[in-house]
Amino acid sequence: MPDGSLRITLAQMNPVAGDLDGNLALARRALAEGERAGADIVALPEMFLSGYQVLDLSSRPAFVRDCNAAVAALAAATRPGGPAIGAGAPVGGERGVYNAWHVCQNGALRASFRKHHRPNYGVFDENRLYLEGPAPGPVEIAGVRVGFPICEDIWFPDVAETLEESGAEVLVVPNGSPYERGKFELRMIHAVARTVETRLPLLYLNLIGGQDDQVFDGGSFALNPGGKLMGRMPFFDEAFETFELDRTGEGMRLRRKPLPAEGDPAELDYRAMVVALHDYVTKSGFSKVLLGLSGGIDSALVAVVAADALGPANVRCVRLPSKFSTGHSLDDAEALAANLGCRCDTIPIHDAVEAVERGFEPLFAGTPRGVAEENLQSRLRGLYLMGLSNKFGEMLLTTGNKSEIAVGYATIYGDMAGGYNPIKDLWKSRVFECARWRNAHHMGWMMAPKGPVIPESIITKAPSAELAPDQRDEDSLPPYPVLDHILERLVEDERSVEEIVAEGYERETVRQVQGLLYASEWKRFQSAPGVKLTKKAFWLDRRYPIVNRWRDRS
Repeated sequence: MPDGSLRITLAQMNPVAGDLDGNLALARRALAEGERAGADIVALPEMFLSGYQVLDLSSRPAFVRDCNAAVAALAAATRPGGPAIGAGAPVGGERGVYNAWHVCQNGALRASFRKHHRPNYGVFDENRLYLEGPAPGPVEIAGVRVGFPICEDIWFPDVAETLEESGAEVLVVPNGSPYERGKFELRMIHAVARTVETRLPLLYLNLIGGQDDQVFDGGSFALNPGGKLMGRMPFFDEAFETFELDRTGEGMRLRRKPLPAEGDPAELDYRAMVVALHDYVTKSGFSKVLLGLSGGIDSALVAVVAADALGPANVRCVRLPSKFSTGHSLDDAEALAANLGCRCDTIPIHDAVEAVERGFEPLFAGTPRGVAEENLQSRLRGLYLMGLSNKFGEMLLTTGNKSEIAVGYATIYGDMAGGYNPIKDLWKSRVFECARWRNAHHMGWMMAPKGPVIPESIITKAPSAELAPDQRDEDSLPPYPVLDHILERLVEDERSVEEIVAEGYERETVRQVQGLLYASEWKRFQSAPGVKLTKKAFWLDRRYPIVNRWRDRS
């Protein structure tokens, strides 16, 4: 390499929370990739060795001890004359635990940097988990002074400015930034601002892979001063990219790299669901899934996401018709399973429903038929599906969209039964968008067949739970475009009733939706996890009391 040059290999990889041995093996593979590329340093993302997020695991002394051992083992894997490597893992101090990033070189731990700004919003709770680290200084790598601000540290100007003032010539930023729609643009805004302020090049490195309700989308990138994009890595894929910097009369500057295709928001949302489902299932020790296939749009989309994530042979679809199930819904479900190449079983529930209703007759006598009787169908379906799950070791997927979950139009211990929900954070309107997008597109990472796998009749039919004769969702709810807009304002934008009414919506409709939203908190508290796609996903992003009598009466 010419004097004053630096080669940095960014390793965009997928760790598993708590799998210290497995993550260490990935780090060693990254080190070997960097060595083959002639790198001076290999960089792995934030909290890579421990996995991210590990939540309260980081407060257990035994876990932190094992993380220290993993860092020591990584240091031992470096050799004199070979590349340095940096990776994240929690580290203990006298007063508690830090979110840290460790640089190893020549067989030893050379430096540890402790995160200064700790995010404490949305899915993050780092003020409770980690101590505030001191403002860092740079470390010299191959004659170049490199600063390592950690993730949130570049969302504010002070850490980057401190590094620049203390002699840093380039910034390398390890991140654990989960996906949400529009998040890449937000990351870019903050990174560009730091390059403008410091006049330093910046390399942004992100995790990939699913972890519980979050999925990390990669999309790592490199900027020259002024925010000029010099390279970007793919979204969601494991990748190794070696970036070269040269010292010029104006300072260190990146050489340009080819830019992969970006992908539109619909593609990224769909890919996020596929990756999150695959990783949740496989990291939990499962290889197969099943779901109830009703012939409606929600279960259809879940079936396609599952087939793309795990392969059609690993997805069991089950039709569970009652006397209210329509023939066209059963035909649509069968056609979808055939298009995907998934197994499709049928278990009629009519006789079971009648038997259970007979058991309730002495207690239900004299009362009008209503929701209690309707929900017996859903709960019996849950019983059958959980029985299959237990018998064959297949994870049961739930299929409720965000709109239904928001207003409680899902049956606890019925269609809410299961281990994971890929569309939990997808509004009903976007369910239709995703279905149409998938029918029109096929990517190399999809394991199901290409083409319009979801029958058009499923997309165009009026949504119905089919728990009563001629039942339609809009019998008791506003039309989904109206419902979704009101819910987005209430949940994601936290608007008042008055503000939503000012947009042209009926006050009583807005109050009805608000009442359903707050009254359903107890159901959401017991719901299966699902991947975060929006800025306010139900669970960690939005934490409301289960018992809550407050209503906005404006």
